[in-house]
Amino acid sequence: MNIILLSGGSGKRLWPLSNDIRSKQFIKIFKTPDGYESMVQRVYRQITEVDPEACVTIATSKTQVSSIHNQLGDAVGVCVEPCRRDTFPAIALATAYLHDVKGVSLEEPVVVCPVDPYVNNDYFEALKQLSALAAQGKANLSLMGIEPTYPSEKYGYIIPETAEPVSKVKTFKEKPDAKTAAVYIEQGALWNGGVFAYQLQYVLKRAHELIEFTDYQDLFRKYESLTKISFDYAVVEREPEIQVLRFAGQWKDMGTWNTLTEAMESPCIGKAIVNESCENVHVLNELNVPVLCMGLKDVVVSASPEGILVSDKDQSSYIKPYVDAIDQQIMFAEKSWGSFRVLDVEDESLTIKVTLHAGHRMNYHSHTFRDEVWTVISGQGRAVVDGTVRTVRAGGVITMKAGCRHTIVADTELKVIEVQLGKDISVQDKQKFPLEL
Repeated sequence: MNIILLSGGSGKRLWPLSNDIRSKQFIKIFKTPDGYESMVQRVYRQITEVDPEACVTIATSKTQVSSIHNQLGDAVGVCVEPCRRDTFPAIALATAYLHDVKGVSLEEPVVVCPVDPYVNNDYFEALKQLSALAAQGKANLSLMGIEPTYPSEKYGYIIPETAEPVSKVKTFKEKPDAKTAAVYIEQGALWNGGVFAYQLQYVLKRAHELIEFTDYQDLFRKYESLTKISFDYAVVEREPEIQVLRFAGQWKDMGTWNTLTEAMESPCIGKAIVNESCENVHVLNELNVPVLCMGLKDVVVSASPEGILVSDKDQSSYIKPYVDAIDQQIMFAEKSWGSFRVLDVEDESLTIKVTLHAGHRMNYHSHTFRDEVWTVISGQGRAVVDGTVRTVRAGGVITMKAGCRHTIVADTELKVIEVQLGKDISVQDKQKFPLEL
């Protein structure tokens, strides 16, 4: 099974745990025997449980690549969008990537779905059915329609011609109000969960009809000039040969704090105390200080280096415009080599705690406008400063003046306090260089 997972999101609806780098799919809230896993980790694990031979490609923006490799490793395929251009360009680019880079044949079925549904393994069994339907070629597009559990205003609706498990699609309806949604459901409508399958050649052909390009590399180069347009508008609504597969299993869109807390197995993650007078209260705390809740009802509390949210659960759905007004640098991020957390911000200094995974390193780089001081607080590794290699361990201090080339390699897990000093501290002040060790 060839699966394209769409990983987008601006990270604002689940503030303060999410940001432009760590969108909701990377937040670790699902309990496992070894700790917690994120939505993307859960979905990837479920796919490989149902189909160990599945070829998974994640279509995402370049800001999320490090988080993906941090959580899933380097084996997963990643198709990087140079910028955001909505779902049709993203899917066209990923389809061309499968054909031109991965060598997937034109007749092969491809399944596209979001990276963050909260589902059981029967959902991925249904994706295998959807892939098989696409392989048969009786329709150009095969959609999954979710059996609705209530008249939701959040989803579009698919109205099938019949009540059979697989049916031709009669029509599509945009997101309605609750009253209209109830009428659609009486007509046998299904939620449109953005899940569909096709033979690779179909979308590649549609892409060539709408975009002038030769191959994946050419499309990648032209990507910033492409018109922003959704796959539904560019393809689905214009295609007469569409069928839908009904799915009646559990399916939740984890897009708000309200729905996210419904999936939590325990009321608290992190240091938190909720007294007996609280009712329907959930706490997610990433700070190393306790949170105490007393006498609250239907409330979510979330604390991270980015900020603190205390909200009525229903009101938490309306968080976005308030977060839009917050102007703050990213305080935490996961990278392919580990993670960093900003500890202190001053006018002419920035203090960061860096954690590097064993066997990983930062890029070999220099800065023009700032000095840096690294203090190793645990682990062992090697620092490289202007080509000179030295072993470092807990208690070691490395000083780097502006302009010198430097990196650090983790032989074991390595934790470092990095202090940046200068009048113009910026993430753009970085030049990378090749390094052979």
